[in-house]
Amino acid sequence: MLQPSTRTGDSLLETLPHWSKPQTWVLFLALCVTPLWLPGAAGSTLNCHKTCICASNIVSCSKMNLTSVPTGLPLYTAVLDLSYNEIARLRAEWTQVKLPNLHNLLLSHNGLHFLSSEAFIYVKHLRYLDLSSNNLRQLDEFIFEPLVNLEVLLLYNNQISQIDRSAFLGVVNLQKLYLSQNQISRFPVELVKEKTGLEKLSLLDVSSNKIKLLPIDELEVLPAWIKNGLYFHNNPLLCSCDLYTLLAHWYIRKLNSAVDFKDNYTCVLSPQKKQELVFDLSGDSMNCSTFVEADEEAFLEQTLILGCDTKHRNMYKTWTLPGNVPVVPGSNQTAKVLSDGKLQISPVRSEDSGTYTCFATSEAFNETIYVVLKVYNFTMHGGGETLNTAYTTLVGCLASVVLVLMYLYLTPCRCFCCPNKSKNRGEDSIHSSMLSVTPTHGDPALKAELNRHVAFIDSKDLQGQNGKVNPNGEEDDDDDLDAEAGSLMKGKRKKSVAESISSVFSDTPMVV
Repeated sequence: MLQPSTRTGDSLLETLPHWSKPQTWVLFLALCVTPLWLPGAAGSTLNCHKTCICASNIVSCSKMNLTSVPTGLPLYTAVLDLSYNEIARLRAEWTQVKLPNLHNLLLSHNGLHFLSSEAFIYVKHLRYLDLSSNNLRQLDEFIFEPLVNLEVLLLYNNQISQIDRSAFLGVVNLQKLYLSQNQISRFPVELVKEKTGLEKLSLLDVSSNKIKLLPIDELEVLPAWIKNGLYFHNNPLLCSCDLYTLLAHWYIRKLNSAVDFKDNYTCVLSPQKKQELVFDLSGDSMNCSTFVEADEEAFLEQTLILGCDTKHRNMYKTWTLPGNVPVVPGSNQTAKVLSDGKLQISPVRSEDSGTYTCFATSEAFNETIYVVLKVYNFTMHGGGETLNTAYTTLVGCLASVVLVLMYLYLTPCRCFCCPNKSKNRGEDSIHSSMLSVTPTHGDPALKAELNRHVAFIDSKDLQGQNGKVNPNGEEDDDDDLDAEAGSLMKGKRKKSVAESISSVFSDTPMVV
């Protein structure tokens, strides 16, 4: 007769063929450890009484030494705080259900060094994401693409040295991006440029990194509301006057990025490798020119648009003309305010010169901007009423040269270079006057007139080289003889210098 066994464990082992007691303990431990290997099983279930604090739609699990995100998060969760834990990897399955109401996720101070490319596919409605103070080293492509509603992203105090150019592609509503205190060596200018940047981004902080060069030309053309939130202080920037001019302009405009951290903008002065304050570069170190705000310039009859470059976006703008004349919509003024707040002047007139004032207002901020306009008194194409000084001087010089050339080459030929004409008109040659004592004029009336005058000739004054008579004579005597001969000839005869010479050897007065 069989006796029932009192040890159920032994009876169980007896029914299992070929199993010893040590093998049984190995099987038991394997069955206990197996659930820990399953995906997502490492995370503990949410406990709102021991591990987390649940207050309405807020779940706070901060400082609980968690190594993974708790499972079983309620669908109504709006704010999830997991900061100050030990969550080193954020995998795709950290939450296996969609959390449509979650808009704030805090993961700072976790030693996080891995982000899955699918980590945010179930939390697409996030507006605030804090990944600061972790060990992230790179941002891969499209990693934040699902976060189409994200507005604020905190990535400061990491080890980020590589940022893929498409890492922020898709976050079209991002307004504030904090990348300070990392290892970034290139300024991410594509994030703020007009066509490639994030349209709503108003704050980009890349301070305290390893940036040496800035794309200054591209930063200068940015609107003031972007410059106002563009921080790049505490970087090893290379000193240059262009850098000084850029920041000096921002400081004059009272942009927050330049005013709030004026003493933190330093640069490296080569070759000494000495650190200098950027705003001191106008002194002895580099002697950069002091920045002066440039005026707007325009020409007659052109269409001009004046911008109101405010520090804040989407402000209501009104304008006044020189003399504090308000711009009234629908009036017959040549100036009108466009839909984007800019002032259009068409056509530009000379009386439009002066200071224009833009008043920008919003619910929390007011700003006044002055624009000085200088109108040149001629058209852009050169058909003007007046000429500038350089052009006038050039024309005057050319005219003078032309007149001199005309005087030298286009004046009538003198009688001594035209011997045929001289003989036809009865003029004497100088050679005949020197050889003949008596005049050879053929007009009797003229001879009679000439016989009435006596010429006293001093041979000393007319004697030239080698004792010869100077045929040109003295200048004053020429003028007197010209007057006499002009009144007698009445425009018919030119005076020959030799007429006043009767003999080259006689010192006595002769009757001519």
